[in-house]
Amino acid sequence: MAARNIYKVLFFSQGRQYELYARWVYQGELYGFVELEELVFGEKSALVVDPSEEQLKSEFKGVKKVSIPIHAIIRIDEVEKEGVARITAVPGAENITPFPASLYRNNRDPNQS
Repeated sequence: MAARNIYKVLFFSQGRQYELYARWVYQGELYGFVELEELVFGEKSALVVDPSEEQLKSEFKGVKKVSIPIHAIIRIDEVEKEGVARITAVPGAENITPFPASLYRNNRDPNQS
């Protein structure tokens, strides 16, 4: 039986860096978005609980597909097995709000109607 691909995706969202594992990563139907499907979380023993991964499990509970803006993605790696999904605070990023920007430019001459 062939092993299924697993992808590690790092991205920024609201001043935090997310690390998620998914079985499917592809360009989304919405322009400028990458979609993740079948999120994978590591198996946990009853003794060790990672609060960051538990927070991610509850945040993405029942989610079939995640759409991430392409400009928020740091990197996508194909890995052999899943690791620990986590959220990491980025120092100083809590005071920064990204300026909304269009992914395409309007090249029309303003003097033409």
